[in-house]
Amino acid sequence: MFGFGKKKKEKEYLLGASDIRPLLATKMGCIATDRITVDGCRVGFFYREEPSNGLPDTGWRFFAGDESDEYLDDPDNSNVFCLNTIANYDREIIPYLDSEIGSAYYRDPRTGKFVLDREWMSAR
Repeated sequence: MFGFGKKKKEKEYLLGASDIRPLLATKMGCIATDRITVDGCRVGFFYREEPSNGLPDTGWRFFAGDESDEYLDDPDNSNVFCLNTIANYDREIIPYLDSEIGSAYYRDPRTGKFVLDREWMSAR
């Protein structure tokens, strides 16, 4: 009636545990949207913020790049993952993962390569 006691639908992630390979040495975490982990989109935008205090957090946040504000406002549309897991979804992020806090990258639609997002970084 009001949704109380209703069980949320279990997410079906594109990759299962047996699909995840050890690509990174860290066990630290990050946040990624379902557009990547459920829908299978490539990473289109990512940035690194100050890691959450007291948590195994790298500060990396990953998006397909087409998420609306409404989509991002719903916490059910993203989750915390081991950084290695997201690297398995899109290995092209790996060369950028040592970037400093405050860094941001977007995938150039013409070349498909990641580009430093100086405009986003200067607006922060």
